[in-house]
Amino acid sequence: MLEINIINNKIKNFKKRMEDLKRYLDYTQKEYRIEEINLELLSLKTWEKQTSIKKLNQEKYLLNSIIKNINDIEIKIKEVIIFLELAIETEDNIVFKDTITETQKIEKKIKKLEFYRMFSKKNDICNCYLDIQSGSGGTEAQDWAKILLRMYLRWADKKGFKTEIIHESIGEIVGIKSSTVKIYGEYAFGWLRTETGVHRLIRKSPFDSGNRRHTSFSSVFIYPDIDDKIYININSSDLRIDVYRASGAGGQHVNRTESAVRITHLPTNTVTQCQSNRSQHKNKEQAIKQMKSKLYEMQSRKKQEEKQKLEKNKSDITWGNQIRSYILDNSKIKDLRTGIEKNHTQSVLDGDLDDFIEQSLIIGI
Repeated sequence: MLEINIINNKIKNFKKRMEDLKRYLDYTQKEYRIEEINLELLSLKTWEKQTSIKKLNQEKYLLNSIIKNINDIEIKIKEVIIFLELAIETEDNIVFKDTITETQKIEKKIKKLEFYRMFSKKNDICNCYLDIQSGSGGTEAQDWAKILLRMYLRWADKKGFKTEIIHESIGEIVGIKSSTVKIYGEYAFGWLRTETGVHRLIRKSPFDSGNRRHTSFSSVFIYPDIDDKIYININSSDLRIDVYRASGAGGQHVNRTESAVRITHLPTNTVTQCQSNRSQHKNKEQAIKQMKSKLYEMQSRKKQEEKQKLEKNKSDITWGNQIRSYILDNSKIKDLRTGIEKNHTQSVLDGDLDDFIEQSLIIGI
C-alpha cells in the first residue's frame, strides 16, 4: 500500500511539473506558431525566397521537437496511470514492477526537459563560434591550445553537433596559435557560453628536457551565430582587411593561394579570420559574419556587466580571469567558479565536460 501511495504521489508531482514546463516553455504559443509557419509555407511569396523556406523549416523543427517531447511525456504518464490501476486490480507484481521502472524513466525525461529551462537567454538556441587563443609561453602554450581544441571537438561530437574549422594558425613546432570553429546544433551557444574565459594548464612539460613543471594559458571565447535580422552597425573605415595564403589545417579546401582573409575591427582590436573556402570572396563574407556575431556578443556582455555590476572576471578576457585549472601531474581538474573537481583528467580532455557546463548553467554564470 505504501509503495502504491509513493507512485501516486510521483504521478501527481509529474503532472504539476509538466504544467509548469508547458507554461514556462510557452507550449500553447508554440502550437500557434507552428500553425502560422504552416500557413506561411503555403504562400507562393515564401517559396520565392529559398532562405525564408529554410529558416521557417528550421524554426518549425525546433518548435516541433519541444512539443513532441512534452506530448510524449504526457502520454507516458497516462500509460503509467493505466498500468498502476491494472496492477492494483490484478494484484500482479510484475506489472507493478514495470510501473515503477516506467516512473523512473519519466523522471529522467522530465529532468532533462527541465534542464533546458537554463537556456533562457536570447541566443541560446543558436549555432556558435568557438575561438581559442594560445597565451604566452611558446611551444608549451601552443600545444595546450591544440589540446583544448581537441577537447571541444570531442565534446561537440558526443553531443551530436557538427563542427567546421573556419580558421587555424599552426604553431611553430607543435600545437596551434589560434583557431576558430563553427559549431552547428540546437542550443550550441546555450551549452557553451559559460566556457568563455581563460583555461590554465599545469604539468611537467614534455618539451622541457629537465622535466620541469610549466604553467600555460589559453583563452576561449564563445559567441553566437546571430540571426541576419539582428543589425550590427560596422563602419567600413573601421575595418582592416588582409589577405594571405592559407597554410594551416582548415579543411579540404585550404590551398596555397591568397584566399584566406583576416579582418580587424580597429576600434576594439577584434580579429576574425577565415580560410575554409577556396574563394577569397566567400572567406571575406564568413569573416564579416563572424565579426558581426563577435561584436554583438561583446556588446551584450558589456551591457550585462554594466547593468548587473558583475565581478571583474566577467569583463574582458585577461590572463588573470581563469575559469578552470587543469593540473595534470596531480590528476586534478578544478573549475574555479563552481568548485567542481575531477580526477579523471583524460576523460575531461576527451570531451567529458557536461558536469562543469551544467553546474555553471544551474548557478547562472
